[in-house]
Amino acid sequence: MNVSKKSAVFCLVLLAAAGMLCSACKPKGAASANTLELWHIQTTEPGPALIQGSVDRFMQANPDIKVNVSIVTNDAYKQKLAVAMSSGKLPDIFISWSGGPMYEYAKAGVIIDLSPYLNAGNKKDKYLDAGIAQATWSGKTWGVPVENVAVCSVFYNKEIFDRFNFTVPATIGELERICDTLVANGIIPFSLANKTQWTGSMYFMYFATRNGGVEPFIRAVDGSGSFTDPAFIYAGRKINEWVGKKYFNPGFNGLDEDSGQSRQLLYTGDAAMTIMGSWFVSNVYGENPGFAEKLGAFQFPQDESGAGNPATVIGTVGDNFYHISNTCANPGKAFELLDYLLDDQAVAERTAAGRIPPVKSVNLSDPILSQLFEQVRAAPDIQLWYDQSLSPEVAEVHKTTSQEIFGGTMTPETAAQRLQEAQAAYLKK
Repeated sequence: MNVSKKSAVFCLVLLAAAGMLCSACKPKGAASANTLELWHIQTTEPGPALIQGSVDRFMQANPDIKVNVSIVTNDAYKQKLAVAMSSGKLPDIFISWSGGPMYEYAKAGVIIDLSPYLNAGNKKDKYLDAGIAQATWSGKTWGVPVENVAVCSVFYNKEIFDRFNFTVPATIGELERICDTLVANGIIPFSLANKTQWTGSMYFMYFATRNGGVEPFIRAVDGSGSFTDPAFIYAGRKINEWVGKKYFNPGFNGLDEDSGQSRQLLYTGDAAMTIMGSWFVSNVYGENPGFAEKLGAFQFPQDESGAGNPATVIGTVGDNFYHISNTCANPGKAFELLDYLLDDQAVAERTAAGRIPPVKSVNLSDPILSQLFEQVRAAPDIQLWYDQSLSPEVAEVHKTTSQEIFGGTMTPETAAQRLQEAQAAYLKK
């Protein structure tokens, strides 16, 4: 199983300029060794409760240490972290999505090497190898994979599929025939909330990967190829086609995923499917447990005319990676806290809550989670999300142009050229 070496984070953020990183390397006032500050983005239950439970158990075992937890929504977090980096006032523990910005943190000394802590007592062996690989750069491991084995899948309402005698589609053509039937019967095929842009990117990624495989993206990133490759043009044209056929809910580019606007369409039966990361299962358990009985999942199907391997998955083995900042006054205890986030009790609680902890000992009884985990195990390649695989500034171009393709305000050809220009400029730096 290969995880793309070009992994990088979708959080645009962080570094408006290299000087911001350099200033962040210089601690401005030592933090208290008896207090730990932890920032995370798990805003939907049971995420906050899972993390707080681990924190509480850590504090019970360490009564002299106080842990302050800050919960921030996804996009606001990126801005908050950017400010903290520029001011040199980072929390002791914070998350990223691995990849490019993580490499920049490591090069600038913003985060500490966790290899000594992970190697002590063979703690590293607890985690899935692919998760550790995504947290490793230059021979050292800079983060701990915690939240989820997050694989992008098609989630669907089994009751609706049963009503029309649909079977799980094996090809994009079969999926489109299902969508045409749904539209004819007044049901939205796919719910989408694309205000934050990364949601629409999932459709673009699967179209491109099923059509051309992972190689066009790898070549475009390293400069040996181009984002004007036919696979990316194809992806944009398929989005145009699906929008034209009304496969998505009206107003999707103005709806917010973080507040659950797309999920509500699934819960009410107004939409039949959505493409989302496997954290969707945990969202359902936390928001609408009754819908869990109706929930099914399948891999994005094969492109009949494409060269991509239909077993390739898009996602990450860890989802949120937790780092310890260079300003932390007590890194040993900070790492101990990270250990509590995925100890045996936490793993059991997370699997019960609909998550796939990135550890080797995971035991999954939930059929959907087991199915998703098997997809990861069987995948010849795991394509990291494009907006994490690209540098922050290029990732923003990708998200903006893909959103404009969805909105019909930019052609696939123009979008591809804009993205190629941005990547070429980045490679010249």
